[in-house]
Amino acid sequence: MMETAYLAGGCFWCTEAVFEQIEGVNSVISGYTGGLIKNPAYREICTGRTGHAEAVKITFDPEVVSFRGLLEVFFATHDPTTLNRQGNDMGTQYRSGIFYTTPEQREQAQAFIELLTEEKVFDDPIVTEITAAGPFYAAEEYHQDYYALHREQPYCRVIIDPKIKKLKQYYSHKLKTKNAI
Repeated sequence: MMETAYLAGGCFWCTEAVFEQIEGVNSVISGYTGGLIKNPAYREICTGRTGHAEAVKITFDPEVVSFRGLLEVFFATHDPTTLNRQGNDMGTQYRSGIFYTTPEQREQAQAFIELLTEEKVFDDPIVTEITAAGPFYAAEEYHQDYYALHREQPYCRVIIDPKIKKLKQYYSHKLKTKNAI
């Protein structure tokens, strides 16, 4: 039985590109969650006034990859210590967040952040929010599979390629063998 996870780690193009590579992930949809209005458009999200985060909806097989396994990749491929920012992308829409769907996901997220803190994995405090999942709105079609379709774009080469390289270096055992980028 498939499960769903909602994660926000800055630009959804980056987060989507990473999780599309993970074995056991059935689908990744870029979109918006955690905001105040229904059916927001990208132009509204960009203002930072809607309260939405750029996020991904991940449908995964927990028999192949656990929620904790997804969290390991999530925290390794974005900076969870910068409030409302990932690199040059600034605003609440780029915040780090876990939008849990079950009490177990909430508990696992909290425990994992506590472990990372105890182990001093990051120099600065983790500011990733842990919030109950609310409505998720799929982003416009041109945002879906952005990295796969636009790998030669400067943003993809400068920002996303290093994340994929890191993913391959440290998590090769979690990658899909077919169609891996």
